[in-house]
Amino acid sequence: MELLTKKDLLELKNEIMGELKKIQGNPSQQIPGFLKSHQVKELLNCSDSKLEALRKSGKLPCTKVIGTLYYKYDEVLKLFNNS
Repeated sequence: MELLTKKDLLELKNEIMGELKKIQGNPSQQIPGFLKSHQVKELLNCSDSKLEALRKSGKLPCTKVIGTLYYKYDEVLKLFNNS
């Protein structure tokens, strides 16, 4: 059994934050399996307000990473197929 120290957790945090900053600094880089809002709007052919309504209703969950909303590709497909 291995114990994690506070130092281990801080190193992990710094590594994750570094990777997120790389992604933010390079907009063309994508997180595999996730779509940004503009991509979801294009797929669903919907407006900003419609996408916001889908988020608020819980029909389309998302994750916010450094100010950018990401949607799981599978969730978008599920919503698209149910429409």
